[in-house]
Amino acid sequence: MYIKQATLDDLDTIIDILSDGRNQLAEAGVDQWQGDYPSRKQITGDIMQGVAFLVNADDNATVGAVAIVPSPDATYDTANAEWLNKTEPYRVLHRVAIHSSHAGHGYATQLFEKIITHITEKHAEIKSIRIDTHSDNLAMQHLIAKMGFQRVGEMVGVYHHDDVCYVYEKLIH
Repeated sequence: MYIKQATLDDLDTIIDILSDGRNQLAEAGVDQWQGDYPSRKQITGDIMQGVAFLVNADDNATVGAVAIVPSPDATYDTANAEWLNKTEPYRVLHRVAIHSSHAGHGYATQLFEKIITHITEKHAEIKSIRIDTHSDNLAMQHLIAKMGFQRVGEMVGVYHHDDVCYVYEKLIH
């Protein structure tokens, strides 16, 4: 597996992956991503800022997408969290999705492993990685915990009115 930075030519591919993710969440009864987030405008911004990435299997098939956002991330300005790393710099994982046609192959775990390894090896200045997920998204909560992240708090209404999201962090240096 490898991760490559997305370009505007990849916009429709990322939208397709995230739309599929939205459908997977709906089928699981999770209210995450059911509104206008993540939007085409959001993803275009991610690409333009250089934070959008495609996730590719070893056979070069695109299997997922992720945004790797540098600190500071205003998303967490209202979080009620006890951060493990109280200073910058950190990275945040947003809009993580593996397309359902590639489910069951361990790609989500490999994605986390690849990102953690990349940040650890290439960015010694980065002290931690943060991520959040909807309180009903038990599959993602399980994956996040499996990858060694600690739940440090929660936030309400950041992505959609009244949504409760759990916030996690993993120290890497």
